[in-house]
Amino acid sequence: MGKRKIAVIGVGKIAIDQHLPVIDASEDFELAATVSSRGIAHNGLPVFRTAAELYAAMPEVGLVSICTPPGVRHTLVREALDAGKDVMMEKPPTTTISELDDLIAHAKRLDRVLFQTWHSQYNAAVDRTKALLAEQGVKSVRIDWRESVRKWHPGQDWVWEPGGFGVCDPGINAFSIFTKIMPFPVFVESANLTFPANKMTPVDVEIGFKSGQAHKPALSAGFNWLEESGEIWTVHIVTGTGNDIKLEGGGRRLIVNGELILEHGDAEYAGIYDRFADLLDQHESDVDAAPLRLMSDVFLLGARTNGPAFSW
Repeated sequence: MGKRKIAVIGVGKIAIDQHLPVIDASEDFELAATVSSRGIAHNGLPVFRTAAELYAAMPEVGLVSICTPPGVRHTLVREALDAGKDVMMEKPPTTTISELDDLIAHAKRLDRVLFQTWHSQYNAAVDRTKALLAEQGVKSVRIDWRESVRKWHPGQDWVWEPGGFGVCDPGINAFSIFTKIMPFPVFVESANLTFPANKMTPVDVEIGFKSGQAHKPALSAGFNWLEESGEIWTVHIVTGTGNDIKLEGGGRRLIVNGELILEHGDAEYAGIYDRFADLLDQHESDVDAAPLRLMSDVFLLGARTNGPAFSW
């Protein structure tokens, strides 16, 4: 079977840095076109201003990867499903749980494949950690997710608008790891969200969790978007048997009791496209709503603090 033709809708930083290079190198997919309101093409391939123009001009393209900000994702995914396309979605999937539930039901109703991606889950070190915790249990977890918004979202004002998530946009990557590796359910117990005085989404968040477990493990997370010294994407765990585990680099490096156990490069997006190919072969959808549900609870329960104004 030849490569499947796929179009990328939304050509921003994540599409340029990850999706397009991975598709170019893929044995399963071939880029057919891009959809960009700014007219950004790739390798001389057709570019359309709207998805409707793509569907009308190239009906043979049966797959789309939607990489826009989450605020417009619900409308675009429904439009793609209605046009008979199978769909991959970037994270966060939608701005609300209700929108995501609607997309799951709509894809099922139309018998289309819907794949919600959480790229940080596609790391061998994350899978190894999940196995260790299933065997040893959990005494404590501390998540620290700190990075620079100026580096990762340069000039992108949508991240500061309602539905843009603020620092919880990268923070939800931590939640995608957290919800995957934990051997029992976790719930938000408290949260404090600091908002820049001139913005509508948070720049700093501190969260406490509860588990319902009799031994009451200590579980917490902190996100910050003004870290200029480099990325700190770490999940620090003490297991029930006393072993010290660190998942560093966003899930790419596993350290146990100070010893490096597993380290690998940036293969997350290749992993999600491999998974999409498998889902298409099986004609099955895969939508994990747990990270979005947990993050929604942060906003529902969180206390608000006003901080200094932000400027690019």
